[in-house]
This record gives sequence, C-alpha cells and structure tokens, in this order.
Amino acid sequence: MNTSSVVSLNQQTATARRGRFSIAKTIVILFLSLLVVTQVYPLLWLVLYSLKTNEEILSGSFFALPHSFQWSNYSAALEGNYVRYLLNSFFVTSVTMATVILLSSLCAFAISRFRWKYGQVVMLLFLVGMMIPMQATLLPLMIIFKNIHVLNTHLSLILPYVAFAMPIAVFILSGFMKSIPHEIEESAVMDGANVGRIFWSIILPVSVPPVMTVCILTFINIWNEYILAATFISSEKLKTLPFGVNSFVSQYSVNYGAIGAYLVLGALPVIIIYFLLADKITQGMVAGAVKG
Repeated sequence: MNTSSVVSLNQQTATARRGRFSIAKTIVILFLSLLVVTQVYPLLWLVLYSLKTNEEILSGSFFALPHSFQWSNYSAALEGNYVRYLLNSFFVTSVTMATVILLSSLCAFAISRFRWKYGQVVMLLFLVGMMIPMQATLLPLMIIFKNIHVLNTHLSLILPYVAFAMPIAVFILSGFMKSIPHEIEESAVMDGANVGRIFWSIILPVSVPPVMTVCILTFINIWNEYILAATFISSEKLKTLPFGVNSFVSQYSVNYGAIGAYLVLGALPVIIIYFLLADKITQGMVAGAVKG
C-alpha cells in the first residue's frame, strides 16, 4: 500500500470518528436541553400561576399566559404573618445548619482521621440513619417531646432536623477528609499543635467545599419541610414559612393566586443561595464522592 492510500485511509477514519462524535454530542445536547426544560418549566409555570386570577386558574388553562398580571397576589402574600413565618424559618434553619456543620465535621474528623476500633461501626450507624424515613418517627418523637416539655417550641423542630441531616453530612465530609494527606497533621504535631488546633486550623478550612455542600443540602431540606412543622408546632407565632400556605385557605374560598405568589416568595431564598454557592456545591459533591 502506497503512502497516498495510507493518508486517504487515515482521513476517512478521522472523518468517520468526527461524524460519530458529532452524533453523540448532538444526542447529549438534546438530552441536556430536555432536562433543562423539565427542570426550569415548573418554576416558570409557578411564576405565571402567581400572576393569574382565580378564574383563569380554575378555567384549566394551565399553559396560557395571564390576561393581565395580578401583582396584587404578591401584596396579598406579603400580608398577615409572612414576615414572622420567614424569620422563624431563618432562625430554625440557621441554628440547625450551624449545629449540623459543627457536629458532623467533628464526627467525620474522628471517623476519617483517627485510628480506633469502632470507627467503621460508627460510620455504619450513620449510614443506617440515612435509611430511616422522617415520617416514621412522628409518633415516638411526639411522645418524647411531650414528656420532656419541648413540644410546640422551635427546639422540637431543630432536634429532629439535626438528627436527620447528620448522616448525609457525615458521609460527605468523611469522604473528603479521608483524602487529606496525613503528612499535614504530622507536620502540625511536630510544630506542637494539638488535636483541636489541627481540626480548627487545618482540616476544617481545607474542607470548605464539602461544608458548603452540606449547608445547601441542609438548607433546602429544612426550608421546605412541612410535616414535622405542622405536627409539632401549633402556636401561630412559632410556625415556619411552609405552614403559611394554609392562611390562604378558608372554609368557603381559596386564594389560588396568592398561594402561588407565596410559594414564589418562599422559593426565592433557596434559589438565590443555590446560585451564589453553585461552584462550591459542585466541588464539594465531587470531592466527597470521588476522593473518598
């Protein structure tokens, strides 16, 4: 086979490979585009829903644009106890996030960096905790909280929120901390650092990406949680944001437009925080899944 034939064959092979790559790339782009549409459209639909009248909503035209934007729905959503519910949600979420980050980082540090007999057993217990549904604990928690007199307080929400957020947080953080070279700790010990100094000054600052992942996962789960809040909280001044939807439902009427506006306002903090921390969240998920 002469040189020209070899060159021609190589060109044909390269062309065929580029053709297959282009087809595969097109399929991936179409799939991702479809995925984006399915994820973004519910949010767009909710915004349109919040700008319609009750008549437009009840007419069944779910995909139609509103005839006129009903900004009064947002005024109605902001009335009443919205600010109080918002502050309660921020308080419960902030305290829970701080507690989860502190406890889970300490547990992950002990499991991943210490060599002790029951380290894997403790990790297994946390993994088992990921399999327990929150709804299955409503009755026993109700009895326990009633007996210790914390029912109808924010503590009755914070305690189970922390307990159910801990397993996934420990799993993510321990997976990352295992990848940190032990030589860093050895150098710190040679300089006279104790265990507490190593954790606060070395391990925790390095673990910022997975910590951000734990923050956003905990925030989303707690911010949208309804069942525990509706079960353990009866006082109007202690209710959280998801529970405020009920205020737009009366015995004889339902303000659907105001409900939509209320849901949009409730979702905004989650969306804003996610976009602000998107890069660190992605880094944390990759670090916890691959390096561990």
